[in-house]
Amino acid sequence: MRILSYTKSFALACIIFCAAKTMAQQQPNVIVIYTDDQGAIDLNCYGSKDLETPNIDRLAKSGTMFTNFYASPVCSPSRASLLTGLNPQRAGLPGNASELNDAVGMPSDRFTMAEMFKKAGYATAHIGKWHLGYKPEMRPNAQGFDHSFGHMVGCIDNYSHFFYWNGPNKHDLYRNGKEVYYPGQFFPDLMLKEAGQFMTTSKNKPFFMYFAINLPHYPYQGDPKWLEYYKNKGLAYPRNLYAAFMSTLDDKVGQLLKQLADLGLTENTIIVFQSDNGYSTEERAHFGGGNAGNLRGAKACLFEGGIKVPSIISWPGKVPAGQVREQFAVNTDWFPTLAAYCNIKLEREDLDGKSLVGVINSASAPTAHEQGYCWAFGKDMWAARKGKWKLMGNPVDKSNKAELTKEDALFLVDLESDPSEMKNIANIYPDKVDELKKQYQDWQKNNKK
Repeated sequence: MRILSYTKSFALACIIFCAAKTMAQQQPNVIVIYTDDQGAIDLNCYGSKDLETPNIDRLAKSGTMFTNFYASPVCSPSRASLLTGLNPQRAGLPGNASELNDAVGMPSDRFTMAEMFKKAGYATAHIGKWHLGYKPEMRPNAQGFDHSFGHMVGCIDNYSHFFYWNGPNKHDLYRNGKEVYYPGQFFPDLMLKEAGQFMTTSKNKPFFMYFAINLPHYPYQGDPKWLEYYKNKGLAYPRNLYAAFMSTLDDKVGQLLKQLADLGLTENTIIVFQSDNGYSTEERAHFGGGNAGNLRGAKACLFEGGIKVPSIISWPGKVPAGQVREQFAVNTDWFPTLAAYCNIKLEREDLDGKSLVGVINSASAPTAHEQGYCWAFGKDMWAARKGKWKLMGNPVDKSNKAELTKEDALFLVDLESDPSEMKNIANIYPDKVDELKKQYQDWQKNNKK
């Protein structure tokens, strides 16, 4: 009797263990690939005619890509919004984290996507760029990431891993809070090695990996084969340098996807791909190189070229393949969307992001942001969007596509008839100006609470 009882107990324990393991394996892994300063159309699948991006294009074909997807105009606010599901003001980081003042960063009390996944039993990793704060309580390991490897500041040289800005020059490469040194090794390759190790050790349980690759952010350091390729293609400076870096980025994404496939994890992994903001026109970016097509603006402004970004989601057999969605969406939306796909209950209901599951499933579904959306950046730049209408306050055009005058302090556009935002029609539609101005003012009051 004792032997029989023990046998039954052992069998029951095995069933429970196997069932638990199966359930864990059934929970999808999640990889968020976040690129850096990528132009709005800088992929073949988004309309580029002079780039080679076959790996990211295949990712788009395997999933659903968005053509009206938005983020913040610069790096830190965009990343804060992604990881919290809150707009930058509510996330506590409306501008870039400062390398000169370590008090400026995302507050440690913000609940992050990594913390959400960790509470749900996921292994979590940050690999790549951080740029959300430098105090210990603001760093990745204090924000829900079990493992972290990368640079804390906004950019580094990819071979020396030094941050060059106002001096003195600073080495910036860390693993779990400890400074590490790999002089001469290409940083994206170090990222891939770290990602492969993390996925290998975590393959028997669900994992969340924030793969924040620092390409094509300056300094432009493309692979020699791509520098030679675009030289032979006759691309003009600085597009040739940027293009080589974009194709280098595509190679690295392809290698990451191969690592995933080699581990047999492709079918059970959600992949989100997105740029953090528009392309840069800064001096260290050679004053350009990226491409937003007919869109006005670039990084650090609220014209479309600064905040409209490529964005893709892929999950074989679960997310529609080869589909395009034209509904308005924002990077804050990934937080509740991924929670929904992974059956994780949200801890707060007042997120600025909205689940995109309905939109992803249907091209005819309404936008999740029917009440509109707002941005604020810098000292006094702002924008209010609702439907086809967009009102900007004190706009700046970093692409210098046209002159702005004092009369353009309030700049209204109809994005359906004027997607390039070249004509200010505020004087023609004063009622629409008043409506959107009130929308922004109400949003501003709510964000102060």
